[in-house]
Parts: sequence; C-alpha cells; structure tokens
Amino acid sequence: MALQKTVVVSRKAHHLHGATKVTESCQQTTSADDWLWTYQEEPHRSRRQLIIKAHPEVTKLCGPEPLTKYVVALVVLLQFLCAYMLKDTPVLSWRFFLTAYIIGGTANQNLFLAIHEISHNLAFRKPLSNRLLAIFANLPIGIPYSASFRPYHLTHHKSLGVDGLDVDLPTALEAMFLNSVLGKAFFATFQIFFYALRPMAIYRLPFSWIHVLNIVTQVFVDIVFVKTTGWNVLWYFLWSSFLAGSLHPCAGHFIAEHYVFEKTPEPSPKSSPSSILPVETYSYYGILNVVTYNVGLHNEHHDFPAIPWTRLWKLRDIAHEFYEPLPQHKSWAWVIWQFIWDPNVSLWSRVKRDHATTKGRKVGSEWTKEELGQD
Repeated sequence: MALQKTVVVSRKAHHLHGATKVTESCQQTTSADDWLWTYQEEPHRSRRQLIIKAHPEVTKLCGPEPLTKYVVALVVLLQFLCAYMLKDTPVLSWRFFLTAYIIGGTANQNLFLAIHEISHNLAFRKPLSNRLLAIFANLPIGIPYSASFRPYHLTHHKSLGVDGLDVDLPTALEAMFLNSVLGKAFFATFQIFFYALRPMAIYRLPFSWIHVLNIVTQVFVDIVFVKTTGWNVLWYFLWSSFLAGSLHPCAGHFIAEHYVFEKTPEPSPKSSPSSILPVETYSYYGILNVVTYNVGLHNEHHDFPAIPWTRLWKLRDIAHEFYEPLPQHKSWAWVIWQFIWDPNVSLWSRVKRDHATTKGRKVGSEWTKEELGQD
C-alpha cells in the first residue's frame, strides 16, 4: 500500500521433473505499485467450517427468502412510477436530477443488490425462477446485465482475489493510471462503468439463451416505454443506474467490501505469512443495509452465500465471537471519502492470489437442464 511498509508473500518457482514447487517467504516492501499478494487460502471457507463446527444450527438458515420477490416488485413499480411522473420534466433540471439521485439511485442500487441476491438462487428454489426474476429486476436499470452478472459474481465467490478470474479486482492498468487523488475521484465517480466493462476485458462468457432472453426482454420494454411515454423514461432509468454506482452513499459498498483499509502489521521474527496477512473482506452494520439487502454484512455473506439477506443478522448473532473482532466500516460515505483522499489506500489495495498456484474455479453461464426444469 502507498507510503507505508507492507508485507507480501514472495515466491520462487522451481521446476523439478516437470512439477512446480512453490516456496514462501516474508519480505518488506515500500513499493506502492503492487497488490498484496498471498498464497494463503481465502479466509471464508476456513471460517465457515469453524463456525459450522461451533454452531451447527447455522446451516438451518440457508435457503430461499420468499419476501425477496415482493420487495423486487415494489421497487420496480416505484421506478416505473417515478419515470412516468418525470416524462414531461426536462432531463437537465434539478427536479429530474434530484429524483434520479435520491430515489432512482437508491432504488437501482437496491435492484443491483436484488440481482446479486437472486444470483445465489435465494428468491426461489428453482434456478429458472430466479433467472426470470433477475431479468424482471433488471428492467428499471435500462441496460441488460443480470444474465452476465451471475456467472461473474459466482466466480468471484469461488475464486476470491484470484488473478484473471475475480473480475471484482481492478486491472493493473486501472491501478497505475488512477493512482492519485484525481484518479481515485474519477474511479469513484464512474465506477459503475469499470464494473460493467472490466469483466469483458478479463475473460468472455459463452453466450447462452439466458443472455438472449435478458437482452430481448430489456430492449422490448425500453422500446415500449419510449414509444408510449417518450425518451425521458429511459433517460431516468439510465441516470438512476449511473448515479447508483457513482458518488452515492449506497455505492460505497463497492469499495468497502474488499479494499484493504487496515495497515498491515509489521512482521516480527516469529511472524508467519498467514499471521500478517491483511483482512480482505470488510463488513458494515449501518442503516443503509435496510435498502441494500444487508450487503454490508459482507463477511457473513461470503462465509455463507446460501444464507439470504433476511437471516444474515441471525448468523452474526449466533457466531458473534467470529465476527466482532474483524475490522468493519462505520460509514459507506466515509469509505468513498477516505478512498479518494487517504494516500495509504488506492486501487492497489487489494489482496491478490496467483491463478497458477491458487485454486480457483470459473462458473459458467450455460443454460443447464436443471434451469430448464428437465431435472
């Protein structure tokens, strides 16, 4: 991390009879232009096993949440109503902008996170029903993305921090060119575009029928709105989506979840690589969880992605001794401010794992027999 000593795990690969042997050592570096490399397993799988051993009852919290579909329907209808009410309002007006920022930005961030929740099959038991609900939740966002989001996001869970697989990680190009106050401010303002375009620059998903359905449905609804009410409705959807992923308090979760804000402990002669690794997932327990499907409980979510948003607080209560010692954020708005102005935090402030030596799995996007209801 910038302007402070950090600890990385250096490695040397020795090729012995066609096999690769990896040795680990600790070293100090003052370089700001590198990730926090590690060869340790991501912490969530290990903590999940420990929590289940200590509190086996947490497994009963897993499974779909019926309330999700009703919340999605309510927010989609709210956005349709707001868009219709603004159909004759000039796009370049304070009324349009403030509605898009306060109501639209919050609502579309809620729908982003509804799609996130649905991607884990936590609205219905049948995968196909979840895919269709995600397409419905996508409608006020204006641009089809729910079908692509799911495999990229599930890969993020299966391959947390793995270089070349986890598309939540910034690219080296982003980190180099945006390594300044102005650069970080630009990133925070336009981060929705980085999250939308970065995955395609890292690896492409195979195109499937769910993508076709997502695109056709979205384009059809957009055309119907434009033909019947004018372009303002579509502009409202697009502005709401942009502002939801820009300098909006709820957008702070994008940065808060996995950027390293804690200083890495200085190594001692007795330190091991695992004992000096920084925390790579942060939770937030504030009021904005009410409108964001409790995504702030992010350690809890990564530990148990099969537990829906309504039961994450119960998980934390049961396993409080595992979560209370972990670093946490108090404010997502403050996270954005600190990210921009703190010289010790940058796009380099992410824990990364080498794909060649770290287990990781890419989740496909093909339309399976199970999703078609044939199994």
